[in-house]
Amino acid sequence: MNEAKALALLKSGDQEALEWFIDKYSAYVGTVVNNFLKGSMSHEDVEEVTSDVFVTLWRSAEKLYPLNLKGYLSRVARSLSMQKLRERVQELPLDEDILIIDDDSDFDRLEREEQDQTVRQAVYSLPQPDKEIFLRFYFYCQSVSVIAEQMQMNPSTIKTKLRRGRDRLRQHLNSIKKSKGGDLNEITYS
Repeated sequence: MNEAKALALLKSGDQEALEWFIDKYSAYVGTVVNNFLKGSMSHEDVEEVTSDVFVTLWRSAEKLYPLNLKGYLSRVARSLSMQKLRERVQELPLDEDILIIDDDSDFDRLEREEQDQTVRQAVYSLPQPDKEIFLRFYFYCQSVSVIAEQMQMNPSTIKTKLRRGRDRLRQHLNSIKKSKGGDLNEITYS
């Protein structure tokens, strides 16, 4: 069966045609998804996004032409990967591991927990796309070049947004701490 015939069958609702596309392109789509997510998601998440690409193919088959179906699958894979990454950024709370607190400080456990919560709230208060860039860099440990490529931005723009995000967080946290009568010199920004 060729691609044009398989697409014609898919348009008529033939599930065997969908299986043909899955057999032919699942490794390709999985590679696109895996390369896009660059290890920031589990294997199960990669499989889920890959499956979603073929669900999208099934649902939009009537609108497709066999001219560049591989390119279409690639675009859908990248789009769904980005959507999955954004969902995860919005769902996951920041772990305490993102904070490096000076061990020599006088904070007891409760004060540290309060400080961690304040930092989390400050990070989540950043506007988009700054929040996403900040979380990708500091939480998901993605490099500036990977973030720039995936968000289709210039690397220097990413660096500027990271610097401004750190400045905003520092100002926000210092204003909160000053209102409580202290200083946030204990927090180390990595």
